Amino acid sequence: MDWLLALGIVAIVIPSLYLYTVSVVQTRFPTLRNKRICLLIAHPDDEAMFFAPTVLALTRPETGNHVKILCLSSGNADGLGETRKKELAKSGMTLGLRSEDDVFVVESADFQDSMTATWDTAKIKTLLSSAFAPPHLNSAQSDRPTATIDALITFDAGGVSGHPNHASLYHGARAFVAGLVHGKEGWQPPVDLYTLTSISILRKYASFLDVVPTLAFWAFGSDFKDKKHPAALVFLNGIGNGGITTAWKAMTTAHKSQMVWFRYGWITFSRYMVVNDLRLEKVKAQKAP
Repeated sequence: MDWLLALGIVAIVIPSLYLYTVSVVQTRFPTLRNKRICLLIAHPDDEAMFFAPTVLALTRPETGNHVKILCLSSGNADGLGETRKKELAKSGMTLGLRSEDDVFVVESADFQDSMTATWDTAKIKTLLSSAFAPPHLNSAQSDRPTATIDALITFDAGGVSGHPNHASLYHGARAFVAGLVHGKEGWQPPVDLYTLTSISILRKYASFLDVVPTLAFWAFGSDFKDKKHPAALVFLNGIGNGGITTAWKAMTTAHKSQMVWFRYGWITFSRYMVVNDLRLEKVKAQKAP
């Protein structure tokens, strides 16, 4: 039947086009290389549910990157904090981190897992400063701002899911990066801040079909002049190990405590399991008062 033939052709052509697109993105698009990178998340499982394509791409050995994960809560809203910390470490290793020691979880009353709580920007900034730009690091320098990481990756102001904990990370991260060059007019921040783009609900659940609008926005909305500090990054998961299969594994085998029924819908249809696009935040030095 003609409709069966057409369906068969579509079933072959679309996956083939997707795999070709993945190969082009992985080999020709801008990426980060030989960088010290921190992924800043709010809860264990954020790294797998939202950032899996990014982590899998940046931890590939040929990139020379050293990726760490900093999580500002143990996700203890249901009393599973200790379990979820272990799950995060297992997920990080599944996604390609070098060691479980590259996963850090903060236990603080200031950052409680909550669907209604907005975390304090100044407290996030202070924590990031103490971790990546302690006073002694810059005391021996003249005016040059210094940090122990080269790139910080987190949510954008929309928090992808609208979660206030996610959005709080954006504001805290911007304050941290801005603080590195406060009063140092003319200097660029030593840390590039990349944020994961929030999109409409229709695109959010379009899985790999969202590749088309993602690449269109990337191509027409990006500045490609600075190759050392790309203005935008796109990461696509391939099919199989090292791609979608590994991203699913990070959720289903590592974050077992979180795999309630609706999570299966998320890992099946969410474009964030397949596609990540990140934007470089423009943070300028401010004059000292």
